[in-house]
Amino acid sequence: VQMNVDVLVSGSSLPTAAAQKATSTIPIVFLADGDPVGNGFVASLARPGGNITGLSTIATELNPKLLELLGAMVHKLVRVAVLSNPDEGLSAAAQVSSLQAAGKSIGANVLPFAARDPKEVENAFAQILRSKAEGLVLIRGAFLNSQARLVAELAARHRLPTIAALTEFTTAGGLISYGPNLSDMFRRGATYVDKILKGAKPADLPVEQPRTFELVINLKAAKALGITVPQSLLLRADEVIP
Repeated sequence: VQMNVDVLVSGSSLPTAAAQKATSTIPIVFLADGDPVGNGFVASLARPGGNITGLSTIATELNPKLLELLGAMVHKLVRVAVLSNPDEGLSAAAQVSSLQAAGKSIGANVLPFAARDPKEVENAFAQILRSKAEGLVLIRGAFLNSQARLVAELAARHRLPTIAALTEFTTAGGLISYGPNLSDMFRRGATYVDKILKGAKPADLPVEQPRTFELVINLKAAKALGITVPQSLLLRADEVIP
């Protein structure tokens, strides 16, 4: 801000909050926020109303689908763990709440666990195992996204079926993922920067929602967990990792 830049670009909730605190005049473009309205970044998706706009992953609305897909893999979900970073702001809390509501609708008890650093991720897995959860939902966020490989390794070691809204989780060895393509969202974020540099105001640029979602299944992980992936899921998958 002191350098008087033309635009600030942020990847997720934490840096967006920091940018929002630093300036109310320099345009800010977020590239993948789970709940920009709930986090207080925009007044509404259609009319942001301030100096901030960008792209939303609609994470809260996506969570029931994650439970549905995990249930198709595990078949009987009574206890489901959800791992999030509470420092991600209101978005993390809203996502946990949406999962708990979705869990009630299918008769599953959703148990929240928290992790802010790699050590806490390992500690959370120890707690999850003691809870006897049959599956785990990984909440997308800047920190846990960066720990996709560690979570995949721990899930495999402890034989815990896990789903994430992050393709990188499955390519790192995780069981299944379903969510928007982050690389595509980051590329589309460049169009917001371009429009702003050409004179558009963030207040007039509606927040964009994902155009496509990717379902990725890792058959090697499924085999290690003793899971037979339903043919219906394989036919729907955008990518199957052998």
